[in-house]
Amino acid sequence: MKKIMMICLFVLGVSAVSHAQGGRMRMSPEDRVKQLKESLKLTDDQATKITAIYQAQAKSMDSLRNAGGDMRSQMRPMMQATNDKVKAILTPEQAAAWQKEMDEMRARRQNGGGGGQSN
Repeated sequence: MKKIMMICLFVLGVSAVSHAQGGRMRMSPEDRVKQLKESLKLTDDQATKITAIYQAQAKSMDSLRNAGGDMRSQMRPMMQATNDKVKAILTPEQAAAWQKEMDEMRARRQNGGGGGQSN
């Protein structure tokens, strides 16, 4: 009985570690804005507005996750709307730099590199 219990705990542990390494880390809206503030030199006013946009998106995404169903088809338009709102707040120079960051992140994700930052 102890062997079976140990095997189950081992499998559970390996599963948890695998999920932690392979699962996507979600950044909080505040962390996302902090990152943008550094990379795009956002003003405090821009940061406040973008934080509110990302917080609203996070609530909507949590609602979708809890509701179940086909999240992918519903999240894409939501993410596009969020991106459009953020772009509207940025200066043309910031918007161009932000779009470049987004394109690079998308390329890394498509190449199997994930969406996380590299050090």
